[in-house]
Amino acid sequence: MPSQQSEPPDNRLARLRGPQPPQPYTARKITALTANPACARRAVLDAAGVDKALLAQQVGYEPRFGQSPFALAREQAFHSLVKWGSYAELIRLLREQLSVPVAEAHVTDLNEVGGNTALHLRERETLRLIAHVASGQDVRLILDRPVLTLEVAGQTAYLEPDALTHRIGGKFHVVLIRSFAAIDGQANPTAVAETAKQAAVYVLALHRAFETAGLPTEQISHEFLLVCPKDFSNRPYGRLIDLRQELDALQFQLSRLRRAEDLAAQLPETATLDTTRSADELSSSIEALDASYTPSCLSFCEMARYCRDEADGCASPARLGSGVRNDLPGIDSTRTALHYVDGVAAPGEAEAEAADLLRAAARLRRLRRGAA
Repeated sequence: MPSQQSEPPDNRLARLRGPQPPQPYTARKITALTANPACARRAVLDAAGVDKALLAQQVGYEPRFGQSPFALAREQAFHSLVKWGSYAELIRLLREQLSVPVAEAHVTDLNEVGGNTALHLRERETLRLIAHVASGQDVRLILDRPVLTLEVAGQTAYLEPDALTHRIGGKFHVVLIRSFAAIDGQANPTAVAETAKQAAVYVLALHRAFETAGLPTEQISHEFLLVCPKDFSNRPYGRLIDLRQELDALQFQLSRLRRAEDLAAQLPETATLDTTRSADELSSSIEALDASYTPSCLSFCEMARYCRDEADGCASPARLGSGVRNDLPGIDSTRTALHYVDGVAAPGEAEAEAADLLRAAARLRRLRRGAA
């Protein structure tokens, strides 16, 4: 069952979304959100649970990325292989990678609790079992699909890592299962880096669970176990990956996210993100949300092509990358920046410092060209 975020108390975000069920927060979605924390547009769309792919399609910008059905089927098949026989392959990897001297372990399936799949019940049972294992009462317990929570832009996200190991050497380890292969012990660096960012989300949520239960967070490992196919076979291979750098970056970026409820409250009452409404209504509402487009958005955000054309239309500095955008604070277009350099327009107080730097850079460029 997919993770979900809780509905906002005043239901403003739910009214923006309309009658469609909310799309869940996932670790992948949270890492994408924290990659561009200044983007109010994405913050509100994600907090409201809007289907961004469908929204982009409704306004004429169908996304051009995502996993193929073949890749999804391969990942599901590999998940089943790793979990077969009460995680027999995972237990083998734990012995090999973590030197765990056990031949077997008990697995608790947290996809449901007594036949009930409600997320809040699954989270409560996850917390109970974590406290049970942390106290040393059942040191050989593996949690399958535990439910953890994390606060994201003022909303509570329910998250489901693939597994959580029993306490090994006094530490719990998050386990993620992926279908990209490790050839001669080396997996695709980009895929590993993305998985590590997602693992950091789960580890941070695990810290929150420990703090809620009053447990010592020293029992949480800063490494996670990545399980993927070995070479060109389907035989699972395991590797421990350090997350300290990713955890520091994630905590910093989450702290920068503005509260989505506050951002949504600034929208007109007529604003709507209901994907059953007309393209004109949707575009008007989308434009009322400030975007923070950069070229990197094209690799992870469904709305990126829409935002790119919007940035091109107003000649936004962001279309040249976050570096240029950050160097031109307060300047809303490259045309305006050129006018300041040429003396065609006078900058306001907010743009004065950036304009001075631009003019100084232009003088240095002219001197350098003259010397050449």
